[in-house]
Amino acid sequence: MAARRVNLGTLAIPFLIVVAVLVATSLFIVDEREKALVLRLGRVVDVKEEPGLGFKVPFLDNVEKYDGRILGLPTVPLEVTPLDDRRLIVDAFARWRITDVVRFRQAVGAGGIQGAQGRLEPIVRNAIREVLGTVPSTSVLSDDRTALMNQIRDEARGNSEGLGVEIIDVRLTRTDLPEQNLNATYARMRAERQREAADEIARGGEAAQRVRAAADRTVTELTSEAQKRAEIVRGEADAQRNAIYADAFGRDPEFFAFTRSMTSYERALKGENSSLVLQPDGEFFSYLRDDGADRANPAPTPVPAGNSAENAAVQPPATDEQLVTPTVTDREGNRLGESAGVTLTPMPESLTTPPQEAPAVAVPPATGEAAPAADAETAGGTPEPAPAQN
Repeated sequence: MAARRVNLGTLAIPFLIVVAVLVATSLFIVDEREKALVLRLGRVVDVKEEPGLGFKVPFLDNVEKYDGRILGLPTVPLEVTPLDDRRLIVDAFARWRITDVVRFRQAVGAGGIQGAQGRLEPIVRNAIREVLGTVPSTSVLSDDRTALMNQIRDEARGNSEGLGVEIIDVRLTRTDLPEQNLNATYARMRAERQREAADEIARGGEAAQRVRAAADRTVTELTSEAQKRAEIVRGEADAQRNAIYADAFGRDPEFFAFTRSMTSYERALKGENSSLVLQPDGEFFSYLRDDGADRANPAPTPVPAGNSAENAAVQPPATDEQLVTPTVTDREGNRLGESAGVTLTPMPESLTTPPQEAPAVAVPPATGEAAPAADAETAGGTPEPAPAQN
């Protein structure tokens, strides 16, 4: 009995192991994110879409699991031709999921998810070409493309029903021009910006030239006026100086001749490279032989001091002249330099440009010399008598 018990215990352990293996191979777990098919010799015998435990025949049945979540399908960028024959590069992205596991297995076979994506990508690309080929490129490049994407989704969904999947959404991620067209567009945009920049530079240069010309004109006018006033002051000063000399020399002509001779000696007898050959008894050296005191002949009645100088006194110029800013406008009537923040230098009021008035047209008199007399009588004045002939 004891030997039999030992034999039964020895046989029970392998039996239990076999039973445990059979039970383990007959059970499978379906995750909530998955869908499962039970295949027996390649044929579908059961579908398990709910999460939990499933049973199969050991060593005969095989379990295929598929992802039941929403999956992504990126497409390769493709070139489309819209209705206006303008080529575009379109990059799209699709969302899909498995709805019928049995049909999906029959359509893709053992390829699984990878095989399904290989079958779905041509469907989505054809739908994109068909839909975008019926609309202009402006609609494709616009911001609101929801209607186009929904139309592409519906087209791709109808063509993929036989695969046991559902196209949930299709999005156009990028829509751009081809490389050669894009370079041409960039070149055109660059040329347009360069033209606008050249126009702005030209307008700025024109305004700068106007401001510079106005400033140069102001400088020239101020310099001319200053030179004119300086010449007037210098001429009046020379006149006053000559008047003083005339008063001084008019008292004694011999003194005037003496000073003039001394000045001539100073200018002629200089120790330089020039040589002067004259007779010593000439008239030029008369004041070197004697001082000319015997020839002095002062005026019996002296000239009052400062008589000519007072008559030639310089009147001081008026200092109450106001400085005004010249008004210079461009062709549009805007003040020159106002947009650039440039203010013209104020100048004397006498230098500003007076308003232009139409010149009066003088009508020639009907007869020779009667008109001036008639005008004089009309004006209420008395005509002056003609000067007597010498």
